[in-house]
Amino acid sequence: MAFAQKQNYAFDILSDTDRTLGQALGLAADAKATYAKRWTYVVGPDGTIEQVIEKVDPRNHPAELLKTLP
Repeated sequence: MAFAQKQNYAFDILSDTDRTLGQALGLAADAKATYAKRWTYVVGPDGTIEQVIEKVDPRNHPAELLKTLP
């Protein structure tokens, strides 16, 4: 949350450092996986998933995603 506050984001960002969520969603093979698939889930205020973006290019994805958020 500190990162989101520092960047003045109006939304929370989840960091799955122990791969718990990644494993549950099939994005990481296990907790020791070096990399997880780079997917973005946009979760609405009511907790429902509003967007799933499977093809993520980390070079331009943040800027593109910010254009779609309120």
